[in-house]
Amino acid sequence: MLNQATKDFIEKHLSCDVQRLALQFRPEKHPDVVISEALDQIKARRKSKYKIPTWFQNSEVIYPPLLSLEQSSSEITAKYKASLLSGNTFIDLTGGFGVDTAFIAERFAKVTYLEKHNHLVKLASHNFDVLGLNHIETVCCDNVEYLQKANPVDTVYIDPARRSCSGEKMFLLHDCEPDLVKIQDLLLQKADTVLIKLSPMLDIRSAINTLKNIAEIHVVSVHNENKELLFLLKKKAGYSIPVFCVNLDKDDSQTDCFSYEEESKAEISHAKELKTYLYEPNASLMKAGFYKSIALKYGVEKLHVNSHLYTSSELNPNFPGRIFEILSISSMNKRDLKEKIQSERNVHLTVRNFPLSVEELRKKLNMKEGGQSCLFATTLSDEKRVIIKTKQIFKDRN
Repeated sequence: MLNQATKDFIEKHLSCDVQRLALQFRPEKHPDVVISEALDQIKARRKSKYKIPTWFQNSEVIYPPLLSLEQSSSEITAKYKASLLSGNTFIDLTGGFGVDTAFIAERFAKVTYLEKHNHLVKLASHNFDVLGLNHIETVCCDNVEYLQKANPVDTVYIDPARRSCSGEKMFLLHDCEPDLVKIQDLLLQKADTVLIKLSPMLDIRSAINTLKNIAEIHVVSVHNENKELLFLLKKKAGYSIPVFCVNLDKDDSQTDCFSYEEESKAEISHAKELKTYLYEPNASLMKAGFYKSIALKYGVEKLHVNSHLYTSSELNPNFPGRIFEILSISSMNKRDLKEKIQSERNVHLTVRNFPLSVEELRKKLNMKEGGQSCLFATTLSDEKRVIIKTKQIFKDRN
């Protein structure tokens, strides 16, 4: 681990420019400082200030290379996973940097962290110690072999690797390492509850058809950006699977729960015209695809079966997503565009169910990104293509 001179150097230069620090460093003035380690730790700790703020406050925590830190869970998502679990015994099969293990460990009496890379095991062991998490056992091993021999526990957590040998991202369950399809029976044999973290790019319905004993699904976004898909498996799971669509924010988190059975049976009518307000669902709801359920729950009308935008005459401030006041509506007619849309040169542009991409439409309108107005290019229920000029309200929500 780091020697004391290197630790002191990090603390003293935590706010310094890293490149300048590297150029100005003089080994003769700091003979005991390992500058390469110091620079890596300064960069990583700065990133942790926002990603893992609790750990940032502890100067004894040591970080992995920046790429590993970027791929690890954030504190806010780790705490969310911890809120779903509790019990006496817990095994993290894919410990990594140990963020998930650490926060979930607060909900269990006995915790086992498994990791096949010895350098990560040593790092995690050190960090658990300085964080006061003395009830976590760290083991360097093959996780499947360990699980086969292990006694049953209350909960198992797994965040399988999703990259090929060449570093390419993989999104299918069969491509995970370990292969979840092959080991799911073993997981349920060894634990009453299994929590699986998967890529937000994964097709949810495909996973439902592949995984057994799904009790809950959690689609987790942070600040309106999809981050994780969580599948909670239980030995005794019901028929209907609740899907929780979560948008985490330190001040105003939002959660909606629907099911695909309800969504398939739901009947809605589409708006015949645009009204006063326009609504865009948050990233989790868009990912999960509960387009009809949203309309029914929040009393808004969908613009088109494929547009995934909504409107209403009365404001619904509780709608889970971005809310806009409609300022003007333009057809694609050049005169109409000039009169209603093109008075501004800097706008935020969104395309939903429209034949042109954002880049193509921006070029056609001769507009740049920025400004206060938000334009939505979309298709209405009568198949008319329009561009809607809006002003966002409740900007602090996402």
